[in-house]
Amino acid sequence: MRGGAYGRLLHVDLSSRTARVEEPDASLFCRFLGGRGLAGALLRPHVSRSWDDPELPLAILTGALSGTAAPGSNRACIASRSPLTSTFLDSAVGGGLASAIKHAGLDGIVIRGASENLVGLRIVGGAVEFLDAAHLAGRSTADVYTDVLGDAPADPPAFTAIGPAGEAGVAVANIIVDRHFPTGRGLGAVMGAKKLKWLAVRGTGAVPVVDAAGLEAARAKILRLTAASPFLQGQFGISNYGTAALFDLAHSRRMLPTDNFRRTWFDHQGALSAPVLVQRYKAQNSGCAGCHIHCARIAQSELGGEVGWPLPEFDALSHLSALIGNADPDLAVRLNLRCIALGLDPLSTGGVLATRREIMSGNDAPAELLNLLDDIAHGRGEGEILGQGAYRYADAMGRPEAAMTVKGMELPALDPRGAYGLALGYAVATRGGCYLRAFPISHEILRKPVATDRFSFAAKARMIKIAEDVIAAADSLGVCTFMLLAAGLEEYGAAMAAVTGEPWEQGDLMRIGERIVYQERCMLREAGCGPESDDLPARFFHEAGSETETQTIPALDRDAFLKARGAYYSVRGLDEAGNPLPEKAEALGLECPKVGPVSERLDDARR
Repeated sequence: MRGGAYGRLLHVDLSSRTARVEEPDASLFCRFLGGRGLAGALLRPHVSRSWDDPELPLAILTGALSGTAAPGSNRACIASRSPLTSTFLDSAVGGGLASAIKHAGLDGIVIRGASENLVGLRIVGGAVEFLDAAHLAGRSTADVYTDVLGDAPADPPAFTAIGPAGEAGVAVANIIVDRHFPTGRGLGAVMGAKKLKWLAVRGTGAVPVVDAAGLEAARAKILRLTAASPFLQGQFGISNYGTAALFDLAHSRRMLPTDNFRRTWFDHQGALSAPVLVQRYKAQNSGCAGCHIHCARIAQSELGGEVGWPLPEFDALSHLSALIGNADPDLAVRLNLRCIALGLDPLSTGGVLATRREIMSGNDAPAELLNLLDDIAHGRGEGEILGQGAYRYADAMGRPEAAMTVKGMELPALDPRGAYGLALGYAVATRGGCYLRAFPISHEILRKPVATDRFSFAAKARMIKIAEDVIAAADSLGVCTFMLLAAGLEEYGAAMAAVTGEPWEQGDLMRIGERIVYQERCMLREAGCGPESDDLPARFFHEAGSETETQTIPALDRDAFLKARGAYYSVRGLDEAGNPLPEKAEALGLECPKVGPVSERLDDARR
């Protein structure tokens, strides 16, 4: 490709404190684009390494369109092996990280080794500076930001940091980008194992674009499509109210996980609705570099003497309120801010708290919940086992059925009993229960681009397969999943053609997306994950959701689910047990894994 990708990866070795720039074969970018696809290709040789192995790479990669004028294309991918799921994990993150790396003349940063002491990395262009960070041990992500950059930097670099949870190796630790943007599901522990406290990246170069006029035409079309999207830029869309608008939508469809997924309706939803929160906290729009949607919300009212703090995103809001039975918006906000400061994933942490609440059969006072977060982040007392995730905690308590996880990952804030494509998508998602792998709510809830019956498994196998391929390609372009609610790979293919000067059609990107997903299925098998991992917690098949006078949310039909899963295996090109097939792998230019024993440790994670 002549534009978009530089073909340059910065490799940093923390053990030797050295850095070098590598220029991989250009075919790697043509086959996997960048971002999530490139992450899988780089990490697959290391899939058997433990998450704390110094030689396990921590990859921070840009998409093929990152740093360009293509709307919504500045999502970075941070990837490694998760201590939460014990499998490959990639996490898309916003802010300015992808743009900064691209403007530094790089397509990504690959970090190996482990420092003897806490260290920070400053990257300007291709130059790397290793800085002592021992004085920041145990400090919050906000403290780290201020210590390195000052109180109000005029032109800050892209900045990532971990809190005490990452340093302590907590399985639900995350990485915080640009103060407010979290990655998820344990990547903070990987960064902590490498003794890397923070990373700052600055770039000032221009990303090469072959056909600037063609890119502007593609951009204009995408902007027209997003302007016409009610969900993106409508009166009650995320551009006006942030991703918390999904909280109200999920509740109206009786899909809001409540009381650890024992109910799907929250009696106190009104106090936590997106319009109420925006007004209550005087929130202003914010967002990722170069994005016009601005789906983040930064509060301008004081809380604890501070202003300029982020309102919870959808999953964080839901899991720190309805899921744990909390009706107080101030407490939900404080819990979210504490998670960000400590470097805890608010989604997984909420799932852990909800599991504990069910097992212990009681509610904690607000101060006790906040203190419990501190204990989790530092691995103290009860917090030590809670910090290892819901499934390990529930198993240790003799109540494995209370953990609402898939492949060891806590489920997000949409109940699968309310949308059957969502249920199938959760089960087969390659990184664990995640609606962003296929985003079936576009069809089943938003009814775009084609409406489907949300209470039927009919045709959902093919729908999920196609959506997975589309999103895998978009993730590798650096495109935000929300943008796909208005524009598609046809429009982003036109942008890609303009950037690279080469023909890129929708079908080309779909084929790459299929290759990426199949590669991840191969990696799951190589990590010891068997077909039992493609399943949902038993609760969803035995317990119905909340009933109202006008709507009933029934339990899932087990036989219908298994039939749909079998159909998915077929259209995905897997065998009847969900294992990759040599002929399909070869057709996609991949090496098929040898089917070996399933890891007992991963079997535990399937609850």
